[in-house]
Amino acid sequence: MKFLNYKIDLTRKVFQPRIETEFWVKKAIRDVRMLEGSKVGMLRVLDLFAGTGCIGIAILKNIKNSKVDFADMSKKAIEQIKINLKLNLPRSELFLLRSKIPKNRYEIYKSNLFEKLKNKKYDLIFANPPYVALDRISEVQKEVLEKEPSQALFAGRNGMYWIEKFLKEVKNHLKPGGVFYLEFDPLQKEKIKEILKKQGFKFSFHKDQFQKFRWLKAEI
Repeated sequence: MKFLNYKIDLTRKVFQPRIETEFWVKKAIRDVRMLEGSKVGMLRVLDLFAGTGCIGIAILKNIKNSKVDFADMSKKAIEQIKINLKLNLPRSELFLLRSKIPKNRYEIYKSNLFEKLKNKKYDLIFANPPYVALDRISEVQKEVLEKEPSQALFAGRNGMYWIEKFLKEVKNHLKPGGVFYLEFDPLQKEKIKEILKKQGFKFSFHKDQFQKFRWLKAEI
């Protein structure tokens, strides 16, 4: 498949990127380009709950002065990220490096949230966690239930398990002025808003192409 015109392999059967994610990541990249122009040095970026690695790859492809850390707790996701990074290297780079992943612009971590990233801080964090509520499993298409790994879909009864854990820890991993982007279920907006206010973030909610609140941008 393609994500923002970049090749994404799905052979390890991790969660398939959605068009809603593609929509907001494209918009976020425009924001990051403005940040890149105002910042001296390399932008440090984290693609958390990385899955296929599609978000981090899009950043690497579009933001020249960026270094991306990919993190996911799934062994299959880690394998998939490595495959997709190789798939998207320029041909000359592939030849010179004999298909090895270059370490100067990205690293990969098998990590439960920030567990393996304790001393790292980022200019930008992108998070697309599992957020489907078990209480709403009857609304999920049968094809999706059969095809997608359950741990990449569900996050407790209300779908907020991973989002709440992420929001509790994210401030410790942002540099001063750091920004994070988060995808969520539209029904979770008010609960997330409440948490962000308590944490003292400045934030804005944004709609996807179907006019549903789907993603947010927040900063310290």
